[in-house]
Amino acid sequence: MNNRPLTGKSRRTSIKAALAQERETPGVHLGGWVRTVRGGKELTFLELNDGSCFASLQVVVEENSPAANDIARIGTGACIEVTGDLVISPASGQRWELKAAEICLLGGTDADYPLQKKRHSLEFLRTIAHLRPRSNTFGAVFRVRNALSFAVHRFFQEQGFLYVQTPIITANDCEGAGEMFRVTTLDPKTPPTKDGEIVWGEDFFGEKTGLTVSGQLQAELFATAFSDVYTFGPTFRAENSNTSRHVAEFWMIEPEMAFADLGDNCRLAENFFRYMVVHALENCAEDLKFFNDRIEKGLIDKLEQLAGAEFKIVTYTEAVALLQKSGQKFSYAVEWGLDLQSEHERWLTEKIIGGPVFVIDYPAQIKAFYMRRNEDGHTVAAMDMLVPRVGEIIGGSQREERREFLEARMREVGISPESLSWYLDIRRWGSCPHAGFGLGFERLLMYVTGMENIRDVIPFPRTPGNARF
Repeated sequence: MNNRPLTGKSRRTSIKAALAQERETPGVHLGGWVRTVRGGKELTFLELNDGSCFASLQVVVEENSPAANDIARIGTGACIEVTGDLVISPASGQRWELKAAEICLLGGTDADYPLQKKRHSLEFLRTIAHLRPRSNTFGAVFRVRNALSFAVHRFFQEQGFLYVQTPIITANDCEGAGEMFRVTTLDPKTPPTKDGEIVWGEDFFGEKTGLTVSGQLQAELFATAFSDVYTFGPTFRAENSNTSRHVAEFWMIEPEMAFADLGDNCRLAENFFRYMVVHALENCAEDLKFFNDRIEKGLIDKLEQLAGAEFKIVTYTEAVALLQKSGQKFSYAVEWGLDLQSEHERWLTEKIIGGPVFVIDYPAQIKAFYMRRNEDGHTVAAMDMLVPRVGEIIGGSQREERREFLEARMREVGISPESLSWYLDIRRWGSCPHAGFGLGFERLLMYVTGMENIRDVIPFPRTPGNARF
């Protein structure tokens, strides 16, 4: 053993590539982190993983080999580089192993390394977010996250959409919820005030600003110039919630289409979601098998069924009637004018429809100000895509392109039209029907992997009281 790297990056073979070899290969160079060390009288076995795939590669060190020098210095968690011959393994359950000729210890470890045993609770792993990517579960999660991040861009680029990066700092609350993180350079101890109110005009941007909750409004502007656009980036909610479905920082996918109505919006959402599921099935098979075996039994069947499912469409009014006629006793009342709860959505998809469904045309009073008013005067052209086991996973609408209707709705909900004059401008100059939706990327990952807590599908979760890593 030595402490000098054996190879440069250009010469290193990934474990994924090594396991895909068709024949025995001499002089293979690997680098990775030791998962386990098992010693015997004549042989030592190291389980080596480099994150390139779920599987690890067994490294065999013979007692009289130069690679065996100071083998006792290698412990679980150590980073090593090894060179040797890739040979057929006599052990069951693995095709290849590496017969080590030389090992370089790049980074040692000690007995305090927290991933000493095979399995840890997800709760414990959240406390070591800086190390949990080395575990089987989170290695699989973040490989799937990587694959689906790529698939998001691939889908929209193939459809001719323009990728637009909307601002993270904004003066507008798209959802009107008021749950924004403030961005300011004012002294928090002695901010400028007048009549007891903070003078935001003296702040860096000259007005009150915060971290964005959505890129939708800016994406709409670009849609009136490029027709079809999408955003994919971080968004923030200062919601003091510790549930398994909430984090303060998450990623949103938000397409916007000009010359589109609610039907076009539903078709895009269906095609997009199906594409993502199929991409995962075709490109993440090894990791999905792990999730199917260890996290959610029947996961792969669920995904395959959705990939081939027919997406039904019902109106909100029809959905309420179906739920009321079901005879099921729900924790929350089912009444026209109230939002559907998760229990209602799941019952609708799993028991009544038997598959994914779009619920459209919601009451105006429970939806956002920017949604297009329907001819009945009571509902808006909104849609929620519901899927079995989860409920609502995509939400969107046809946007209100008529300036007078939009202004009236803004005043109705207490939003000053002057505060969004730029948003109203595109209703003055060259307005057209347009539509879009939003999908929380982490919500998609939870569905595809079966992970039940949103904190387990984002690298470093931001939650109330937690921004440590």
